[in-house]
Amino acid sequence: MPRSYVLRTDTTHDLSRLVRILGIDPGSRVTGFGVVEAQRSSLRYIDSGCIRTPGGTLAMRLKSIFDGIEAQINRHLPDTVAVERVFLARNPESALILGHARGSAICAAANSGMSVVEYSALQIKQAVVGRGRADKAQVQHMVRALLGLTALPPSDAADALACAICHINTASVEQKIQAQA
Repeated sequence: MPRSYVLRTDTTHDLSRLVRILGIDPGSRVTGFGVVEAQRSSLRYIDSGCIRTPGGTLAMRLKSIFDGIEAQINRHLPDTVAVERVFLARNPESALILGHARGSAICAAANSGMSVVEYSALQIKQAVVGRGRADKAQVQHMVRALLGLTALPPSDAADALACAICHINTASVEQKIQAQA
C-alpha cells in the first residue's frame, strides 16, 4: 500500500470524473515530473519534463527542486502528487542525498496543500510494465504506449509519468474493490 500524507484531500479518486496527477521521480541532479489526467479507463498526457539543478551547494539544489515542483503544481493544479520512494542504494551517502531531494519535492507539495502518496519503484514498474524488475527502456516504452506519445520521453520524465500512472491504476483498483464491498 502507498504511504500517504494527506493535507488537502483524500488520495482516492472517483475516476468517473476527471482527475489530474503530478508524478515525481526525485533526484539531486535531475528530478523528473509528469502530469497525467484520467477519467474512467482513459489516460491523457498533459506535460512532463526534468528539473535540472544547478551546480553548487546541496541547499541550493534542494531549493531548485522545491521551486521547480512548486511551479509545476501552480501551473497544472493537480489533484494529487505521487512520488517515487527512495530505494536502498549501495552508497549510504547517495541514498541520503536522494532522500533530501525527495523531501524537498514532498515539502513543495505539502507547502501547496497537496495530497502526497508514495510508491516504490517495484510498485510503479509492476503497475506500468507488469513486471517489478523492468528496466528503464521498458518503462519508457510502456509510458509512450499507454499515453499515445509520438516519441520516448526522457528517462526521468518517463519514470515520473509512470509514477502518476501507477497512482491512477491503484485508485482504479481501490475504487473497484470499494464498489464490490
